[in-house]
Amino acid sequence: MSYVDGFVLAVPTANREKYEEVARQFDAIMIEHGALRVVEAWGDDVKHGKRTDFYRATEATADEIIVFSWAEWPDKATRDAAHAAMEKLMSEMAAPMDMPFDGARMIVGGFSTFLSLGASA
Repeated sequence: MSYVDGFVLAVPTANREKYEEVARQFDAIMIEHGALRVVEAWGDDVKHGKRTDFYRATEATADEIIVFSWAEWPDKATRDAAHAAMEKLMSEMAAPMDMPFDGARMIVGGFSTFLSLGASA
């Protein structure tokens, strides 16, 4: 089964265009290093919960939107090698990428798949 990296973050709505630009660059690097698929989703119908929700988890402000993203890898070994290569690449950049969001509030996690249904299963 494949391996998945998941991301949830709050992006200022005014930075949507810049976020999309950075995402295209970063996601292309993941594809070059073996990701099978990368999906970026701009919040459209994200409800506020009574106890927990994406807004609280990311400490989103009124002028921010939730972005949900994931990258699918053939396996964890490919993902780990890609992460190492991307970290090296980022450290060698002359200037750090100008992130249009607060990365300290981004939620990131790696997941082993146990079920996959549908056309791409």
